[in-house]
Amino acid sequence: MMMNHCGLLTERKEAVPLKSIEVQLEVKDHVATVVSTLNYENKEDKPIEAVFVFPLPGDAAVCHFSAQIGQKHIVAEVKDKQQAKEEYDHALSSGQQAFLLEGSEEISDIFSLKVGSLPPGESASIGLEYVTELAVQADDGLRFCLPAVLNPRYQPQGSESPSVQVTSVPASLVPYSLSFSVQVSSPHAISKVESSCSLEPLQYLNTDQTQATVKLAAGHKFDRDIELLIYYKDAHQPTAVVEAGQASAKPGSLMGDPVVMVSLYPEFPQSVMSSHTSCGEFVFLIDRSGSMGCRMNQKRPQETRISSARDTLLLLLKSLPMGCYFNIYSFGSTFEHIFPKSMEYNEMTMEEALRKVEKMKDDLGGTDILQPLQHIYSQPCIPSHPRQLFVFTDGEVGNTKEVIDLVKKNSGSHRCFSFGIGEGASSALINGIAKEGGGHAQFITGTDRMQPKVMQSLKFALQPSVEDISVSWDLPKGVSATILSPPITTLFQGQRSLIYAQLTGKSSETTEGSVTVKFSFEGHPSKNQLHFSLKPAEDSGLTVHRLAARTVICSLELEWKPNGQQNEEIKKKVVELSVQSGVSSFFTAFIAINKDSPESVQGPLRCRIIPTPLYRAYIDSQVRQCSGKIYCPPSGPLIVL
Repeated sequence: MMMNHCGLLTERKEAVPLKSIEVQLEVKDHVATVVSTLNYENKEDKPIEAVFVFPLPGDAAVCHFSAQIGQKHIVAEVKDKQQAKEEYDHALSSGQQAFLLEGSEEISDIFSLKVGSLPPGESASIGLEYVTELAVQADDGLRFCLPAVLNPRYQPQGSESPSVQVTSVPASLVPYSLSFSVQVSSPHAISKVESSCSLEPLQYLNTDQTQATVKLAAGHKFDRDIELLIYYKDAHQPTAVVEAGQASAKPGSLMGDPVVMVSLYPEFPQSVMSSHTSCGEFVFLIDRSGSMGCRMNQKRPQETRISSARDTLLLLLKSLPMGCYFNIYSFGSTFEHIFPKSMEYNEMTMEEALRKVEKMKDDLGGTDILQPLQHIYSQPCIPSHPRQLFVFTDGEVGNTKEVIDLVKKNSGSHRCFSFGIGEGASSALINGIAKEGGGHAQFITGTDRMQPKVMQSLKFALQPSVEDISVSWDLPKGVSATILSPPITTLFQGQRSLIYAQLTGKSSETTEGSVTVKFSFEGHPSKNQLHFSLKPAEDSGLTVHRLAARTVICSLELEWKPNGQQNEEIKKKVVELSVQSGVSSFFTAFIAINKDSPESVQGPLRCRIIPTPLYRAYIDSQVRQCSGKIYCPPSGPLIVL
């Protein structure tokens, strides 16, 4: 992929249309709502079209998109993607102002926004809202990450995905500002909020400390992701939230009925936990592509992604139980392994592996992860030693869906644990392969919290697989539950599991229900039960419904296969639910057109690529792949055409 500096305005001393970005984060328990406002002004003498791309969490549900032009407020509609694109093109050709927001069909954590036909002197504000679940970290903190980094994605040979073309400038030259504020509320007291960036002091809003606000300190540079860790007291308590349906939606539909979100923390019998033996085959797959030579973050220039991946792997190697089996693969454009087949773990094989890992460099070219995965899956498993696959990568791949599909296909015999190395690692890839591989995902962005994350993943991998998982509901007569989440295939001791269910029907009887998760652990049957009120929570909006809709949409999207027989039926279901819920999908886009523009925009549009802050970028001549780290502002602007 070659760099394309089409319209790098700062080098020409011309004004950039993006003036400022405002981000408001609202966290309720373990769900986050993010509202971003991007303010534009065209100071040129010609009409412009601004095009940029921005990263979002891979499982985020984009649920609102609007534009404010003068006194005119336009709320976008969700439509079939092809129809939306045609309407956008038609609006521009007719001289109307138009706005198009769409996600990548192959890479679910990348979105692009087109701001069309901004006349000279015109200002516009773009509003974007999304909701997402917050992952629980090894130290029980809830992690929220506002991506400021979008790493260019490597396209393997034969891939049909379009390449990303990047315009970038030093962070000191970026001519727009960022403001970021957070409001946290929870049934549990808020212990603290930490961040990789400087924050103003936490302000509590009530005496029981269940509500608080915090802001990003002044002077933030566009040189890193904004990572927040939120800590609650008694965070491991199971909870259930019932949200009322949308009054205007059709009864019986997902948006019209109440939806319950259940958060469970399964507890296993201690007698079983203490008696199980530590055995298994551990296969480690480490990324050695050129991009792994980039720095982890601005704070520690000497720390690179490959050095962090090595440190993470060395810590794991030294912690394996004696008598297990292991092997180590590394990959780039090609792949290597240190042993012809998995070897028994003892002092001699461990020392040999440590020596070889310490010499690993970012010298294998591109990021083709499919080849080594296919080879690993083709190797026969060792009896009585369940195979655990650990993947370390910065996630710079363009064929994310293909990789996740392969992991899912082999999840019956391989659990997959993933480590996203460095800022900007694809959350869609890292979370996707862990979720579909029955494992757990971690993000390593520095040395601060590496050890507890590594040891948590190893602890989970050493747990025997939980079998025969089932979910049952005890509800009043006349009320039934339809589970919207995919079947639970993995449970780990103390790790949260989320279940979404649609509640249908009414009852004049009791207003309480319960959900029970039954499972078998090492042949020992066990169950966890949670009682909850069926009364809808107040002021919850439609957050739970949108997260539930995104869950169903993601499941359907995974069923879609290139040239698949049922593709049209799957696409129809996705488009229908996406339009009904107002939540983004592969096959839909947000379209907004200012049909009341006082006068048509005259003359050809100038395309302006909004420059993104640059930390380090270079061309890897062997793979023609931009392997550097590209910084862009949150919910804002790395550009693709």
